[in-house]
This record gives sequence, structure tokens and C-alpha cells, in this order.
Amino acid sequence: MHYYSGGMISDFQQLSEKIDELAALAQSLRRENADLRLTMAALAAENADLSKRMQEAHQRVSALLENVSVPETDEEAA
Repeated sequence: MHYYSGGMISDFQQLSEKIDELAALAQSLRRENADLRLTMAALAAENADLSKRMQEAHQRVSALLENVSVPETDEEAA
């Protein structure tokens, strides 16, 4: 039969509490990491959409600029 001193039992209780705190922190960080991954995925999709829209707008502006006639200057006419 083992007899443990009160100090040793107290140390085990403190260690047990620290382990519980660490486990809770790890779980909290896992949840936060999952949330951040979802946010990152949503922002990446939004970024891709905005990039596509900017490219389309650039193409439309370029097409419009090609159709605009530029008046000749005196130097070009000579």
C-alpha cells in the first residue's frame, strides 16, 4: 500500500488542473483555426471574383478605347 504525502497529492491536483486548462486551450485554438480557415476560403473566393470582374472591366474599357477615334494633330497630318 502506498501512502502519499499531502504535498504530492496537491502537486498531482495542480498538474491535473494544468492539463485540463491546456486541453481546453487546445480545443479553443482548433475551433479558432477552423473558423479562420473558413474565413480565409471565403475571402479567397471573394478576391477571385473581384479579380475576374476587374479583368472583365479592363477588357471592356480596352475595347471601348479601340473604338474611339483619336483626332489627328497638325503634326500627324503633315
